[in-house]
Amino acid sequence: MKKLVILGGGYGGMRILQKVLPELPEDVSVILVDRVPYHCLKTEYYALAAGTISDQHVRVSFPEHPKLSIIYDEVKSVDLEKNLVLLGDEKELSYHDLIIGLGCEDKYHNVPGADQYTCSIQSIENSRSTYQKLNNLSPGSTVAIVGAGLSGVELASELSESRKDLNIKLFDRGNHILSSFPERLSTYVENWFDTHQVEIINNANITRVEENTIYNHDEPVAADVIVWTAGIQASKIVRDLPGEHDGMGRAIISERHHLPQYENVFILGDCASLPHAPSAQLAEGQAEQIVQVLVCRWKGQEPPVSFPQIKLKGILGSLGKKHGFGLLADRAITGRVARLLKSGILWMYKYHNG
Repeated sequence: MKKLVILGGGYGGMRILQKVLPELPEDVSVILVDRVPYHCLKTEYYALAAGTISDQHVRVSFPEHPKLSIIYDEVKSVDLEKNLVLLGDEKELSYHDLIIGLGCEDKYHNVPGADQYTCSIQSIENSRSTYQKLNNLSPGSTVAIVGAGLSGVELASELSESRKDLNIKLFDRGNHILSSFPERLSTYVENWFDTHQVEIINNANITRVEENTIYNHDEPVAADVIVWTAGIQASKIVRDLPGEHDGMGRAIISERHHLPQYENVFILGDCASLPHAPSAQLAEGQAEQIVQVLVCRWKGQEPPVSFPQIKLKGILGSLGKKHGFGLLADRAITGRVARLLKSGILWMYKYHNG
């Protein structure tokens, strides 16, 4: 029996399962490895950390299938030469085909103390821990959020609504927050923050972090909780693999999404070096193309040499529960419509996957 092993049950891993299970030949079984017994909606971790949704709202059950086995464990390393995955307690898992979709981790840019004295929302465990620290703050406490990309903006806005008694400072290294968006959207979000008393600190340069203190241009700023949303990198498992990597530690892959020297090892989602910024949409689009390659090989057919570029429908962000912003087909949208669209997309995803 051939084994297809999938490391990580994120957005890409879930789409792989949806597409591959109906196509499985008799001599192929699937093994999913994940730390937790459910698929996590990572795009909603900001709300979990802010305390505006409960834990159960970010969980979706994995699919059930007679040829699908699920192992709940930590991935320690991958031996590409021996076709082995090393799990906790030195357990070994062999594979014929391997899909690595282990997501990303915070990137601290060599800022001293950042990894030790800041909170994270990159995993469900970290988001729960961050929620506990934020929830336990006394009125008048200060929260510093480092990084004003999508995650930092959504966390700051959600927290400003759920804890109006807190002083929230949002640090960003650029002239405007959301630098990857059109200036119109950046200005809209900045005005929203101004109305909701969230302090934006532009042109920030975080030089070090100590307990309850963040240094901006070497000037100390006191904070009761510091949350880091200032960059990501691929999972350490992928960063440690042989071969080429980009600046985020993501593996350079072939047109068929596998490692150039290992045609049976596919790199998925935040772990793969792709033209677009990491996103759930991108991981799902990549997953569908990987399944095409696998199915062709199982049928003894030659897979496509290359695939068309994955088309993204757009990106949406929330500003609390009633407002939002985003780009749809390169068209900027703001206000209640953007927020309703994001809520609707989330509902549809949970409906089709839950």
